[in-house]
This record gives sequence, C-alpha cells and structure tokens, in this order.
Amino acid sequence: MHVHILGICGTFMGGLALLARGMRHRVTGSDANVYPPMSTQLESQGIELYEGYDEAQFKTKPDVVVIGNALSRGNPAVEYVLSNNIPYVSGPQFLANEILSKRWVLAVAGTHGKTTTSSMLAHILTYAGMSPGFLIGGIAHDLEVSARVGKEPFFVIEADEYDTAFFDKRSKFVHYRPRTLILNNLEYDHADIFPDLDAIKKQFHHLMRIVPANGLVINHNDDENINDVLEQGCWTPCEPFSSDKNRKEGWHIRDAADDYSQFDVYFGSEKQGLLRWELSGAHNVANALAAIAAARHSGVPTKHAVAALSEFSGVTRRLENIGYVNEITVYDDFAHHPTAIKTTLDGLRRKVGAQRIIAVFEPRSNTMRMGVHEHTLAASFIDADEVVIYAPDDIGWNLNAVGEAIGEHCQIKNNIEELSRSLVSNARAGDHILIMSNGDFGGLRERLIEELVK
Repeated sequence: MHVHILGICGTFMGGLALLARGMRHRVTGSDANVYPPMSTQLESQGIELYEGYDEAQFKTKPDVVVIGNALSRGNPAVEYVLSNNIPYVSGPQFLANEILSKRWVLAVAGTHGKTTTSSMLAHILTYAGMSPGFLIGGIAHDLEVSARVGKEPFFVIEADEYDTAFFDKRSKFVHYRPRTLILNNLEYDHADIFPDLDAIKKQFHHLMRIVPANGLVINHNDDENINDVLEQGCWTPCEPFSSDKNRKEGWHIRDAADDYSQFDVYFGSEKQGLLRWELSGAHNVANALAAIAAARHSGVPTKHAVAALSEFSGVTRRLENIGYVNEITVYDDFAHHPTAIKTTLDGLRRKVGAQRIIAVFEPRSNTMRMGVHEHTLAASFIDADEVVIYAPDDIGWNLNAVGEAIGEHCQIKNNIEELSRSLVSNARAGDHILIMSNGDFGGLRERLIEELVK
C-alpha cells in the first residue's frame, strides 16, 4: 500500500511514517517545512519527502492520505484530496486500524511527563526481551528512534489529548483503546482547542470509558483533577502511585536521596527494590513508578523493571546536557508550561546544590502565547538565580509584568542574538544554563555553545 502523509515532519506524524515503513508500506509525505532532524530520519528510511502542499505531490497516486491535525480546510493539499475523492484518514485512526487493533496497548496520558514515562516503559519492556512496538513524542537515548513496529502483543504509546484532525475533533487518545492506561496528571493546557479544564476532563472521561474491565488504570494519587476524572466513572481496576514520601498506599517511595537519584520502591507495604539512576527530581520518580506499575501489568517482574531503569539514560530535550564549555553546563529542556518549568528547575536545583542556575525561556506554545499562564509563570522560576525570557514581536501579551514579578534577576529580551551575547558575557565557571522551549528557539542552543567556546 502507498501511504502519503500530510504534515509528515511533526513528531507524531513522523513517527507514524516510520511505523508505516516498518510495515513495508511505500511511504511518502509532505510538510510546509522539511528540515532535520526529522527529515533526515525519514529519508534514511527510504521515505520520499515533498516541500509544501501543492497538488504535484499526488502524481504518485497514493492509496490513502493520512492528514495531520495541523492541517485544515483551505490547505491546497487538503482541498485536492477532498475534491478528487482520494481516501483519507487521520493519523490516530490509521494507527488504530493498522497496528493498535492487534496489540495490547499501554498508553501514557497526562499534561506532563508523557514522553519520559513512555520512554521508560518502552525501555523496561525492551530490557525484558519483549521487543515492544512504540510511538513516542521524543527520542530516548536507549531506544534511538521515536517509533518502532516491534513484535506483538505489546505497544507503548504517548497518548495525547490534542484533537485528532480537522474532520475529527475528538482527542487523539480515544482511538488507541488501551488495556493499560497511565494517568500522570491533568492541568489546563491547549487553550487553542479547549475552553476550560472541564472540557479536558470530559475527554479524559471518554478515554476512561474504553479501558476494559480486565485492564488497569495507573493513576497519580496526588492529582485532584485525575481524581475528579475517576469519580466521573471508572470501570477498571486502579493502582495509585505517588512520589510523596508520606504516602503508604499503592506505588510509593521511601528513603529517597535529596535529589531523588536513589530511592526504595514500594508497592503497598512490600519493598520492591532500590533504584539508583542518572535522573533527578520528584517528577521523574512519579514517572518511574507509573512505568514500573504498567510494566508489571504486562508481566515484567518489578525487580527487572527497577534494574532496567537503573540503566535508563533519559530522553532528548528533557534536562539534557548538551554542552560543557569552560566549566559552564548547558541543558536543553522541552518545558513550556509553568508546572513543567517549576519541576524541571526543582530537579536541577536538587542536583547542583548552590551552584548558579540561569533559566532561559521561550513562550512558544499556543497556550503560552495566548497569555493563559500570565499570572502563574513568574512563580515557576523560583529555583533559578537568573531568568532570561525571550519576548517575540508577535506574542499576544506583555511579558514585562512577568519580569517585574520575578524581580531584578530577570531580563526580557526580544532578540536571539542579543540574548545569546548577554548569556555569554554574564556566565561564569560553575554555572548551569537551562534552555526551555518546545521549539528550536531560533537556533539559540547551537549559537550559545558556539559562542561560549570562543
């Protein structure tokens, strides 16, 4: 079958392309901007890419067109597909039809931690010799790719609540039909498609309705919004988890190091093992407990899951050390929500102690650009010694108020080159520069490391 994918360079659609290719389909695709690293990864797998959305790409006469959720009516390729009666489907539905209907699906849902937890879970199952399939919104160092068909029955998927396509406004995760479901946490996000938190809870409730009675829901015990969703209806056994050291029920921890680089894993009153690893932060403890619980449901003994995570190397763009130059450490992180910013900084603070942390942030997500977090953003930087926030010309609100709330140790910059020069001139040996953005930040990461070398 010839599969043509519109919006192929997005994280989800690019992963879907790798899966389709792994099933020996002919795969082509197009995007408005075709650029590395996704374009390189796809082309290395024999996937032909087109730049733009003109009708010439359809001369190859695909059997089906998979349409990404970034495309809408008015797009030339979409209009051509509709006008010429070419079979089309959304990415999540294609995935469900071609792969997930035959699998034991382990889905990871929630506002934060989906990529890391999915990567941990896929790593555990791989370590246990199960050769799982997976589709994850990032690349774990141990897995090397973001998607793999794997062997039946297990398939790990990052279950996003964002809408499916212009013709299907349900959340993507309702297509996945998980048997094992992790509910990490739930906060208001994606303000471009959800009017309020209750609208997101409704989608999570729809997800709960399709988890079978012989499945398992692994829920974050400390999250009130997750608890609200469960109270709306739950037809599946639940196992709670918590990184709160005072919790004694479900999956929890004891005797944790201050930076959470090691801790005892407990299920109920029974100790399951001691986990020592490279990661830090309470949020990663929660991610680990959820992944261990999900792996246990699929048949992996807890001691093997703990052993696997002791060798887990982390995920790209999740507090990833991308450079050590003149005794200055530079990190890259995907954080784009106040809670993620706060937990990432807390984890780094616990790791580096009193050494100076310079937090650099780009407000790039749709929700952030709409100003939804205007009144909660400043408090998320409490663990940073210095804060630099990039203010693009087209942002829809005034960031100066955030800068004033943070205080004198905050700078607002509207030029990437100037921002980089300022960082270089102010950084000193022993500093930790944390760059946070869910985009490329105008090439700041590469520019900064290059200028620090000089």
